[in-house]
Amino acid sequence: MGNNIKFEKGKLHVRCDSCHKLNAVPLEKLTNGPICGSCKANLSPPAQPVELEDSNFGEFINKSPLPVLVDFWAPWCGPCRAMGPAVQSLAKSKSGRALVAKLDTESNPRTAAVFRIQSIPTTMVFDKGRVFNSGVGLMREDQLASMLP
Repeated sequence: MGNNIKFEKGKLHVRCDSCHKLNAVPLEKLTNGPICGSCKANLSPPAQPVELEDSNFGEFINKSPLPVLVDFWAPWCGPCRAMGPAVQSLAKSKSGRALVAKLDTESNPRTAAVFRIQSIPTTMVFDKGRVFNSGVGLMREDQLASMLP
């Protein structure tokens, strides 16, 4: 998950395509044309999954201006690892129209329990803070995309 984006204290850490500096962008301003604090270039919407944790899951889901597809997974899960490239690709193809996030259920059991995750991979789509769609099991990118509003 090293290429994924961090979400901390209400802000996404987005790398500028022009100067490669990290920028902390408030989640609610993500769709309002944020610019790089260093070179003033327009920042592209995230094209990688956002790493979520128990401590920031609710804030991210509730404040997101875009629908969020969340991949509930664990590092030891073969089907989860097999679905990883599809999740990465979806984040890129839906950049600016949806956000893609991942939550490691082994490291974040509280959120997994709240959403009654009993089997992984489980995929849930949140829109305006509410569950819009969900599915269980290994899915292709087109199947994941079809879950989005």
